[in-house]
Amino acid sequence: MLNKFINIFKDGFVDNNPTFVQFLGMCPTLAVTTSAINGLGMGLSATAVLIFSNLVISLLRKFIPQKIRIASYIVIIAGFVTVIDLLLQAYLPDLSEALGAFIPLIVVNCIILARAESFASKNGPLESMMDGVGIGLGFTFALVVIASVREVLGNGSIFGLNILGASYQPVTMAVLAPGAFIVFGILLGGINLFKMRKGGSDNA
Repeated sequence: MLNKFINIFKDGFVDNNPTFVQFLGMCPTLAVTTSAINGLGMGLSATAVLIFSNLVISLLRKFIPQKIRIASYIVIIAGFVTVIDLLLQAYLPDLSEALGAFIPLIVVNCIILARAESFASKNGPLESMMDGVGIGLGFTFALVVIASVREVLGNGSIFGLNILGASYQPVTMAVLAPGAFIVFGILLGGINLFKMRKGGSDNA
């Protein structure tokens, strides 16, 4: 059982990482990653929604009529997104303001709906929760990595802490829209190169 959970987690976090492998949820990925704290907040919010929506959908999967399953999934997801949105507004108002409309838009995030349809509707509650943890933390990891690179290049800081000193000349484009595409492309190229070399060494 433990190995099964480990494999489910590894599949979501590494093998089918929603950002670096499946290229899902690219709109928030590119839009909110101007700072590491924004990336972390967005990722953990999506993770919480994934875990609880997967759990509820798995528990109700035998009772939801096939014809209205997608609408039912969206209603369930929207309920948890509303809870997360209200909690952020109450306890982390600055983060809530920074993320703006992208928290409510988690409702239509293709990552959440894809896991509901492809995994939670076909598997048990514990497996579905672990799938949510793996996919969610994989998404969070990707957001934080992209955001950290952009923040360091664009502001000389990470999580708001200056690490490059006052003399650093920021690369302004890193925190603008074109910078998101460039940083993502470079990171993706590095990951693919690593995979190619690893595959070559494994076959040797």
